[in-house]
Amino acid sequence: GHSRLHQAPGQKTFVAGIDFAGEEEQLEDEALTRPGRDATVITIAEVEPADSDPVVTDPLIRVVEHYAWVGRKHAELYPQMVDILKNVWACSRIAADATGIGEPIAAFLRKSLGSRVVPFKFTQRSKSELGFELLAAVNSGRLKIYEQDGSAEYRELMAELEKARSVFRPNQTLNFFVDPADGHDDYLMSLALAVQAAGRSAPRKARGQLSSAQATGPVQK
Repeated sequence: GHSRLHQAPGQKTFVAGIDFAGEEEQLEDEALTRPGRDATVITIAEVEPADSDPVVTDPLIRVVEHYAWVGRKHAELYPQMVDILKNVWACSRIAADATGIGEPIAAFLRKSLGSRVVPFKFTQRSKSELGFELLAAVNSGRLKIYEQDGSAEYRELMAELEKARSVFRPNQTLNFFVDPADGHDDYLMSLALAVQAAGRSAPRKARGQLSSAQATGPVQK
């Protein structure tokens, strides 16, 4: 029920989730068009404290904007990303994919923007908790997407959400993804990171289940 925005209105709180395209996607001299290539995606969300509701204590999260780049080198995007996060939206917290090629990029953003940038390294355990956080926000009705605006970003986001799958492992961790045969999951992961940036904690029950799970090394997203 809310409209997409292109800049921050007034004194509101905004966060961001960033999913970076893989290193192998950063190729030149090649026609790079979706869906053949992964994208670097920034999801911007407004966070509103739910202090008016005595039952719901977690914040409301309204996705208000998307930025996506295909086939662009990360170094070329640095100035634009910093401007978007700092000047356009004044994001108070930014969860940035720090797995693989994302690690030095997240470090650069942290150097430029300070502690508001929180590097997120995907492991079996951390991705599981991220998935539980996303599901909790969706199922509680706290997560809202801007209304259909006919944009390519809206269509891609909804397509990825429709194709998203989840798998519960024997060690009680959750994996969520879009099968590569069906497309990409960069908007999905960026959305999940935006929810994480909003400060949402996994449900108490889910955390209890995850406490005995063994963490592993970085996993493929």
